[in-house]
Amino acid sequence: TSAVPRKPVEPVTAMRLPSSCSRITATVYQMVDTAVAEVRTADRVLEAAIESYGTRGYEATSLDALAAELGIRKQTILYWFPSKEALLAAVIDRCADDLSAALEDALSRAGDGWSRVEAVVHAVFRVALRRPALLGLLREVARPGPPWSTQLTDRLDPLVERARAFLDAEMDAGDMRRTDPRLMLLSAYSTVIGVATEVEVQRALGVDPSLRSMVIRRRELLAFLRSALAPTT
Repeated sequence: TSAVPRKPVEPVTAMRLPSSCSRITATVYQMVDTAVAEVRTADRVLEAAIESYGTRGYEATSLDALAAELGIRKQTILYWFPSKEALLAAVIDRCADDLSAALEDALSRAGDGWSRVEAVVHAVFRVALRRPALLGLLREVARPGPPWSTQLTDRLDPLVERARAFLDAEMDAGDMRRTDPRLMLLSAYSTVIGVATEVEVQRALGVDPSLRSMVIRRRELLAFLRSALAPTT
């Protein structure tokens, strides 16, 4: 017997949705597009605030000025961030997240021992060159004191503790010279913040900071750390 059906099977045709379903689908897509656009607006506000707070300063930046710079209404900013203080709190969180992500990425590709110190220094200097306002914001937030400095300290404390624990372990193993890890970290932090300030000043004067100058500063910091941490023979 033949396996071919006696009566041909009719081809399957595409189902046509009722017009009401099509309208619902279009409405859903429109809602998604609107939500995405609103989130992008909030991100634009955060990035503009980081740039302004980190270069001109928090007190010198108004929401009206930010809105004019972004080409939006002040009420749009207040929709996402109910006050200037709320915007600063969100900016601190964003900066801490971005800095943490940069360091985590560098450490994920680093080896052990001294290579991890080099990886962190290289990562922070990349941030200083590409986004000096971010590091400038860290300096700016420390000036007025609590609650902003406390929020920043709380967000960055896990990074500091991780670095301190690493240095302590290396010192206990005899691979690095015994010294105060927190003082070492403070010296490195001061150097990097100084470099970020230098980049801001150069750009304010219309001078494009050269990669060569950044490489020199980075090399100087690494030489200082190596000299301070090299185990005694």
